[in-house]
Amino acid sequence: MTSLLQKVIHLVFGISDRLAPEFAGRLAFRLFSTTPTRRATSEKARQVLKDAQPAMAGARQFILAISRGAVSARYFAAPSGQGSELVLVTHGWGSRTEHMLPIIEALQRSGKAVVALDLPGHGQSTGRLLNMALAVEAVNAVWRQFGPISTMVGHSFGGAVLVNAAMGSVQGVPACKPDRLVLISAPNSLPAVFQWFADWLGLREQSRNALFRQVEEVTGRPLKDFVGTNMVARLNLPTLVVHAREDREVSAANADSFLTAGKHVELVWADGYGHRRILKAPDVVHSIVGFANRQYAEKAA
Repeated sequence: MTSLLQKVIHLVFGISDRLAPEFAGRLAFRLFSTTPTRRATSEKARQVLKDAQPAMAGARQFILAISRGAVSARYFAAPSGQGSELVLVTHGWGSRTEHMLPIIEALQRSGKAVVALDLPGHGQSTGRLLNMALAVEAVNAVWRQFGPISTMVGHSFGGAVLVNAAMGSVQGVPACKPDRLVLISAPNSLPAVFQWFADWLGLREQSRNALFRQVEEVTGRPLKDFVGTNMVARLNLPTLVVHAREDREVSAANADSFLTAGKHVELVWADGYGHRRILKAPDVVHSIVGFANRQYAEKAA
């Protein structure tokens, strides 16, 4: 975000915060929910999409309707003759399925079928808005299309989405509870994220509370309910948490918090890979596939 744009945003909210706090809160939520451009803005980003074209073309695309538009899901079939266990993979904020291909392809090679979801406002899904309610609805659309899913793997915001989808935290959307979860660089506390955003905008108490009420308006639950550690503890599912200690976008404290949810949570540190390179780190991919296979073997036993 450019310095000029930041100044304009802070000027607008500085005025509305004082004159119309309810409006300021609603406007803040709209800004918070607006997704970034999908256009590849660098040569490196364009090359990633170009390199992904053969794999993407080999997967069958499904367009699934949700309340605001439609989402794209890609089905990557298991190798011929392999079992039918299905894994759901979701990307993070500002990302898309193509960035998850190292994990998707490794899961395929291990015998799994994979469905990869472009969240609303991302990749080949429609819209320019994304919030937890829309994201959980999109996961539910995948479940309704493909049936029960054994493992769900999510990166960053996508990890938080999968926890909420498994928990059934959005009123009116049934829980989509898998056998196990993998959370990569995932944030733990939505209240903490909203507090940070309100601080960044410089919102005072009335506007801040109006912003927080928007969460309840779209999900049917108060903001305080959206703490991942509490949900993971209640779900009591085998959960693998993967994080880099130097992650600058989602701090390592989030991984430490998930670990306190119970003995069913396993933490793997992936130091040196940051927030995004972690998705293609060979040892990270190996850990994820190994966790899925080990849990399937334990279940079969």
